[in-house]
Amino acid sequence: MTDVFAHLPHPLLAPVIDLCRRTGESTLPFWRAGVEVTAKSDNTPVTAADLAAHEVLAAGLKALAPDIHVLSEEDANIPLNERSGWQRWWLVDPLDGTKEFISGSEEFTVNVALIENGRVVFGVVSMPTNNRCYFGGAGLGAWRSDDAQHIAPICVRNALAADETFTVVASRRHSSPEQEKLLAGLASVVGELQLTNIGSSLKFCLLAEGAADCYPRLAPTSQWDTAAAQGVLEGAGGVVLDLSGEVFSYPARESLLNGFFLALPAKAPWRAALLELAGS
Repeated sequence: MTDVFAHLPHPLLAPVIDLCRRTGESTLPFWRAGVEVTAKSDNTPVTAADLAAHEVLAAGLKALAPDIHVLSEEDANIPLNERSGWQRWWLVDPLDGTKEFISGSEEFTVNVALIENGRVVFGVVSMPTNNRCYFGGAGLGAWRSDDAQHIAPICVRNALAADETFTVVASRRHSSPEQEKLLAGLASVVGELQLTNIGSSLKFCLLAEGAADCYPRLAPTSQWDTAAAQGVLEGAGGVVLDLSGEVFSYPARESLLNGFFLALPAKAPWRAALLELAGS
């Protein structure tokens, strides 16, 4: 890593960025190569790329910080009575966006979050195909790097310029009647909505760099789908809330599924209206 990464405000952040990029490189030989797809017990797809990335990432994190536990999508069968004693752990998705990967899209990522007492300390979201990386955490700041020599700070947009349209990030594959109702109500508050689609945890990153305004998710996700990108968004001045308005957290619990959430700029003037719509 170059000197620009040496001054980041958490000692583990720069080495994790480097590890995420190396993990991403392990997936590329399988990308657009007709990789075999198998189904896991929950009927979600897994490929040799997912497993290769997991091996690189898990080994790298253990070498970096042997005292920090690892909870990975590809090694998540850890009993609650063991996880409940953890104070710090890595919450990781070695290849987020497996369906995008299988389809040949570039919209898949390597996700790593450091969790302390259920809260995200920082997150790293790295794109293997173009070397782009987003990283940050609450109280730390947030940045985007398009190569190993440069980083640039990013931040959310709390208000629209005169020539901008309110942009909502919507999943290509996952919606629900509740989400459609929420979007209709939001349009009545902020005006015309522009919907944009992007894969994996990059949805949060669009908000973090001010390219979108809101990401409502009223459909299922897992903890490793959201934690790293939540760290980026929080560092950029955003927030991820449950539908009651509480900050999204990751306490040890039996299920690793998330509840519904709303991702938005923390100081958005329409925040209260969105929460009222979500609770109605």
